[in-house]
Formats: sequence, C-alpha cells, structure tokens
Amino acid sequence: MSLLSLERVTKRFDGIVAVDDVSFTIDRGQVVGFLGPNGAGKSTTMRMITQYFEPDGGSIRFDGTPLAEAGIEAKRRIGFLPENNPLYGEMLVAEYLDFVARLRDLEGPDRRRAIDEAVAATAIEAVYNRPISELSKGFRQRVGLAAAILHRPDLLVLDEPTEGLDPNQRVEIRQLISHLGRERTVILSTHVLGEVQYTCSRLLIINRGKIVADDAVDTLLGRATSGIRISVEVAGPGAEKELAGLPDVRSVESHEGVDGRQRFTVVASEDIRPNIFTLAKDRGWTLYELHQEAGNLEDLFRELTGAGAAAS
Repeated sequence: MSLLSLERVTKRFDGIVAVDDVSFTIDRGQVVGFLGPNGAGKSTTMRMITQYFEPDGGSIRFDGTPLAEAGIEAKRRIGFLPENNPLYGEMLVAEYLDFVARLRDLEGPDRRRAIDEAVAATAIEAVYNRPISELSKGFRQRVGLAAAILHRPDLLVLDEPTEGLDPNQRVEIRQLISHLGRERTVILSTHVLGEVQYTCSRLLIINRGKIVADDAVDTLLGRATSGIRISVEVAGPGAEKELAGLPDVRSVESHEGVDGRQRFTVVASEDIRPNIFTLAKDRGWTLYELHQEAGNLEDLFRELTGAGAAAS
C-alpha cells in the first residue's frame, strides 16, 4: 500500500482552477521532486496534502485512510516546511523548538528526546541558545527543518527549502535533505533544478494544474527533445563533416581541442556511440573520448512547462 495517494484531486480559488484532476501515488522511502513554474499548482497541492486546504474534488489518502477521516492522526505523521518558513524571531531556538514540541503534544522525556534528535539531525547545536532573529538564512532553514521533523513524521513535505540561500548553504541543506530521506518519505518542491538530480530519485512535474510528467529522474532526462548528447574527442581528417553525416544526428558542435585533437558534442535522437566507434575505426581516426553526457533537466522542464507546452 502506498503511503500517499491522490486521486483526481481538484482545487479552485474564486472559480479559477489551481489544481486540475491530479492523481499520483508515493511509496514509503521515496524522495520525490515536485517541480513546476510559478502558479502551476505545486504549493496548493502540498498544502492539501498537509491539510491546510481541503480539495474541492477527488480524494487524498494517507496510508490508506482518507485525509478527511484521518484528521489529526495524519497530521501527527506529516512534517511540513512551507516556503516562507514562518518562525518567531524574538524566541531563542531552544524556546521555539520547545514550543513546537508542546504543540505536537510531546511531553516529558519524549519531548526532550525529540528536540535533541532534531537538533542533532539538523546540526544546529551551535545556535541552539541564540535568538532566531540573529540567525543566518541557512540556519533559519535548519531550524524550520528541525521543527518539521520534531515529531518524527513518516512524510516530510518541503516547499522551496533552499530559496534565498547562497551556493554553500544550498549544498548544506541539500545534504541534510538527502540524509533525512534515508529514514523518511520526502516530497521536495524547488526551483533549483540541479537539486533534484542530486537529491531525488523520482520527479513529478506539474503545469497549469496538471501533472505532465511522473517517472524516475534518469528516465525523464532521457525524454528531453533536445536529444542525446554525446562527447567525442578524435584525431583525424574531416571528422566534423563525417559525424554530421551519420543517421539520427541532429547537430554537431565543435569545441577547441589540444595537441591536434578535435572535440565535438554530437546531438542525436538515438544513442549512436556504436556508429561513431565504427566510423572512427573505418576512417583510421584515433578516438580519445566517447561518452554520453548527462541529460539536461532544464531542457526537459522548458519542454514540458514552456509557453508552447499543452496541459494534458
């Protein structure tokens, strides 16, 4: 049984459809990237999962039970870090986490143990007794994550957890999310596409309120219409023209080479590495490099969510 299941979920605001007939399931132990342009329905979907909004149509089930029936019991098993990460700046970190723990009905030794575990998991020991208002954006995000995992949730929902962070802080939070994902099911919404490749095993893309892609990250990367990109480094005459003449080749981009070698990026509709190898052998070229480049998530995202993309 899936941990989370959405079936034909719809949400409207003042007659405008924000989420349109959305269906997907998430199994235990998955770290799922949830992407889409601004206004696509990401945050609305996440807020329905966390019971901030009620769907106007369809059903959401958590561990087999409709959220509408599970009520507070489901909330006990879901952690949520919203995009704006609301914190009380006048509180010490210690006071804030104690406050959240009390809201979660954690008492006595259980509360102390839960706080200690959350502090250790998010590495905020150094700021534990400091006012939240004095913290850097990176530490504020860590405090928000600590509050979200305080009650040991089975499902962790993170809406733009690295928004506004510098590159070093992004790496720290990304590593933290990867660590948390070893023990929990995670839904991660982000505009930083590279984080999905580093952190998530599965990708959901929503556009105009509809799910337009749902698959393993590597599988989706292979679907980008930009084609398969192959790096080639050879020494031999007429290489660029010969490569361009191979079947299924869309383009050949030349790069500066060294020591008489030529470097190319070949874009093709199929994996033509065997053809390139055979061509080099037949022409007597020396082949120094031949490998398929990693897929381009930005290309895929633009293809599925750009102005010309049809919602389906």
